[in-house]
Amino acid sequence: MRKIMVSVLVALMLLGTLFAGGQKDTATSGKLTKETIKVGFVYIGHINDEGYTQAHDKGRLALNDMGIETAYVEAVPETADAEKAIRDLIDQGCNVIYTTSFGFMDWTIKVAEEFPNVYFGHCSGYKTAANVSTYFGKVFQARYLSGIAAGKKTAKGKIGYVAAMPIPEVIRGINAFTLGVLSVNPKATVEVIWTNTWYDPAVEKQAALQLLNKGCDIIAQHQDTTAPQIAAQEKGAFAVGYNVPTPNAAPKAYLTAPLFHWDIFYVEDVTSIINGTWTSRAYWEGLSNGMVTLDNLTANNNPETAALVSSAQAKILSGDLHPFAGPLSDQNGNVKVPAGTTMTDEEIWNMGWFVKGVIGNVPSN
Repeated sequence: MRKIMVSVLVALMLLGTLFAGGQKDTATSGKLTKETIKVGFVYIGHINDEGYTQAHDKGRLALNDMGIETAYVEAVPETADAEKAIRDLIDQGCNVIYTTSFGFMDWTIKVAEEFPNVYFGHCSGYKTAANVSTYFGKVFQARYLSGIAAGKKTAKGKIGYVAAMPIPEVIRGINAFTLGVLSVNPKATVEVIWTNTWYDPAVEKQAALQLLNKGCDIIAQHQDTTAPQIAAQEKGAFAVGYNVPTPNAAPKAYLTAPLFHWDIFYVEDVTSIINGTWTSRAYWEGLSNGMVTLDNLTANNNPETAALVSSAQAKILSGDLHPFAGPLSDQNGNVKVPAGTTMTDEEIWNMGWFVKGVIGNVPSN
């Protein structure tokens, strides 16, 4: 997912054309078979990070289980190194490439132009081409549910959130989590600290400790490691994880976590390539097809939390509850979503403001 400064918010408006009409350009020529396809992955972190990259790698392993050959490069910075990693995979014979971080976007598009017969998928971005799709999960739905768990558990009404980059992906997650908190604990607050890194255990832990020292008794995160959860346990607080289940990392602190199931997309996408039905698209699915879920609630949760989460999830699935339905106001009390209306996918995707209840700022540049 990832790194680019908040000025990207303006460019993200281009995504509206995808949500409005859908990108349906036919991709590359030449049919691939199960025997000739080779899928390459470019990872921002390590496959054993107990977080974001490990979640993606589970998807790669699902392809292996299908008999599909795969390859990967891990710990790739969001620099020209990303272009090199993509080219290296193509040199290894990969004819399908998935780049898994937001900051890989422009490098993906650049190489894709040069290799029109290679299929590409870029995670969390907004630029497509005839041979490039984008893909992500509506994890904000699971974020909302995890907020219910945090809102019921906090004794002080002060929750901390360790956040990576100030881009819409992270902002909408913070907002959805906060709205989940407020749905069961209207007086609670969620304080945000930006780390400006996706993967740095030391920085993540220090940010969590800052929040804990300010009185927060629960820590949530949009980070790729378990460091914030470990910090919470060390301080006798509680934690909400992210990406993959990590109840053993901080067993006395862990409440639950919003989870990604990237195998849902990877298996579907690769199958469509083999079947000859692949088209470039902006894929964004959530609870309804299992792309995202909420992890099991541990015994650290309040007894009534399970029923509340179950009820909210059922309402999201039925359409009776939308995390971003109005009325919603920003931190200054300005109405951003009027009563009786709901934010569109495009508006949610481009979100650049905090809801009332969040303490912290979205950097202007």
